[in-house]
Amino acid sequence: MASEATPPSDPARGKFASRLLRGGIEPDPRFTLANERTFLAWIRTSLAFLAGGIAVEAFTTDLIIPEVRKTVAVLLLLLAMIIGGGAFFRWLGVERAMRQKAPLPLPLIAPILAIGGGIVAGILVIFVLSRPA
Repeated sequence: MASEATPPSDPARGKFASRLLRGGIEPDPRFTLANERTFLAWIRTSLAFLAGGIAVEAFTTDLIIPEVRKTVAVLLLLLAMIIGGGAFFRWLGVERAMRQKAPLPLPLIAPILAIGGGIVAGILVIFVLSRPA
């Protein structure tokens, strides 16, 4: 039930899940499912950056000089790693906060995504503007 506290070793959940979630009150399933959808959106974003990094390295050998190509590809791959890993910790932090009826944690991967994406876009803009027409 939504109003009953979940004991730390809830046998219905298992020891691992109970230890990971740290007890609290079971939230409304709609909120848990919304949190899961947000997690999956972050994973999709991570996969898009992963595909972008691979595509830049594989398909732009004739268009972009090697230093810029490698820099952009590595930045995209690093963003994919950070966002993919951060998605789990974001999901877990939100799930725990909902169970403890605490304020939701700030999304630390959002500024990383914005800053990293801006850096990659800036590098590409500078490269495009510096190329002869």
